[in-house]
Amino acid sequence: MSSARVREVVAKTAPQHLVDHTLVAEVVVPGVLFEKRPARTLAGKVAEGLHNAWIWLDNPRQFNSYTTEMVKGVILAFRAASAARDVSAVVFTGAGDKAFCTGGNTREYARYYAGNPQEYRQYIRLFNDMVSSILSCDKPVICRVNGMRIGGGQEIGMACDFTIAQDLANFGQAGPKHGSAPIGGATDFLPVMIGCERAMLSATLCEPFSAHKAYRFGIVSEVVPALKVNGRFIPNPTVITDRMVDEYGRIVHGEFKSGEELARGRELLRQGQIDLSLLDEKVEDYCAKLLATFPDCLIKTIEELRKPKLNAWNANKENSRAWLALNMMTEARAGFRAFDEGTKEIGREIDFVALRQALAKGTPWTPELTESLIPKAEG
Repeated sequence: MSSARVREVVAKTAPQHLVDHTLVAEVVVPGVLFEKRPARTLAGKVAEGLHNAWIWLDNPRQFNSYTTEMVKGVILAFRAASAARDVSAVVFTGAGDKAFCTGGNTREYARYYAGNPQEYRQYIRLFNDMVSSILSCDKPVICRVNGMRIGGGQEIGMACDFTIAQDLANFGQAGPKHGSAPIGGATDFLPVMIGCERAMLSATLCEPFSAHKAYRFGIVSEVVPALKVNGRFIPNPTVITDRMVDEYGRIVHGEFKSGEELARGRELLRQGQIDLSLLDEKVEDYCAKLLATFPDCLIKTIEELRKPKLNAWNANKENSRAWLALNMMTEARAGFRAFDEGTKEIGREIDFVALRQALAKGTPWTPELTESLIPKAEG
């Protein structure tokens, strides 16, 4: 009866013509998909006329790393989701089951932006706008982590309001290992979200950690299994998923296994199949819970809770942009080329000791120095 009365009021009072606040009529950018899916209630019924916006990074062959054009597409997609009156929540995710996002496209970085700081400065303007478009979205944003969330992927993921991950996913930073600094959000968000000491470890050592550890750290809201073995879901077999401590009193829940246990876990991975149905169910459950709130009260609450991240981001993003641009003449130039030109066999990192030895002798950053640092196949 109540719904009927609401429909009667809408029919009498809703304006016939509404102003269009979108920037583009339709988001059509290679590498980014934008779709509206029907919103559902907690009872599983379709909420007629209401939707959740799904924004997909669609570059699975390169682990959903974002190109310049894709960054533009993400900005437009979040703007479209913000302006859509019928959208109640946004789901930000990646195609496939290997990666949500591994950051910027290193091939593009190595072959176009390396050695071109003026061009990279323009690119970082777009990147900054992408992060800001997430932090300022007028709808709650759920990061659906379907696989690795590494480097810049971790940064745009942490800009979201909620994270729901499949438990085979890994998280972490990569900057100092590949010629950059994680100042596209990580150095702003990590201290706020996981504390200064853990942030220091993650951002400097660049060691990936599991979804279970991310949940323990507090940067993941929910973790669900994705591996099916003999038709049954099992937790990530390469990770210690029992809540326990070691003989020194350290929490080991979420740590990677080692030795024979790790080998057995990897064998189970090879036997199983990845199924993201539980991930999708949990995402839909969150969307339904968010639907059952007053929309203005909800977004005001979210805006207030975003402030610690937003304040840190706004305080640093411009000077970070300038540094990142200039770094393309030195370490980034070497690091991105090494990753792009390297292989699994010869490696994708420079000789860090040789670089430090050269710099200790006052060697300038010449093209010859850069070339000498790139891993090469013998012979």
